[in-house]
Amino acid sequence: MTDEYRTITDKIGEGYFSEKRSKFLAFAHHVTSEQMVKDIIAEYRKKYFDARHCCYAYTLGPEREHYRQNDDGEPSSTAGKPIMGQILSNDLTDILIVVVRYYGGVNLGTSGLIEAYRTAAAEAIKDSEIALRQVEETVKFDFTYPMMNGVMRIVKEMNPRIVSRDFNTTCSITLAIRKSKADELRSRLDKLAFQ
Repeated sequence: MTDEYRTITDKIGEGYFSEKRSKFLAFAHHVTSEQMVKDIIAEYRKKYFDARHCCYAYTLGPEREHYRQNDDGEPSSTAGKPIMGQILSNDLTDILIVVVRYYGGVNLGTSGLIEAYRTAAAEAIKDSEIALRQVEETVKFDFTYPMMNGVMRIVKEMNPRIVSRDFNTTCSITLAIRKSKADELRSRLDKLAFQ
């Protein structure tokens, strides 16, 4: 099990491809939800209202559990699939690539369309900044005030991200840490309770 995945930063990657007067404008976005995907696609449809097609593909989540591709009126599997192919071959997730096509009056044929969408998507990825992210797991721990020093020592040594903390009469802390280290963190905190 890996606890890292590749995505892109918030910088929008742009790509361009032209074939027989048809223009393909590609945009790669970092996305974290299906609602973000819908909003971005709606923006492109509005901005490029005069374009013939607004095709896209996206994957979400470290395991790419949410994904979709859309040909938007192009022949089946000639747009969304080659865009998705570029996402997968670059091992990316949490990414949306939109390719807007202005029709140039000449049909490109199936292989021509596939090549055009693939190339435009590849250019957008090339223009993006790749980022390595970690899959995190949250660990919540309740403890008594005298255990504070022990808890904070473990936090200092293992360096998890502090999500929230509440140090009143009873104390509670929520930490986010790399998935592969979550069990070790839980185990070390639980041992404190028995000291």
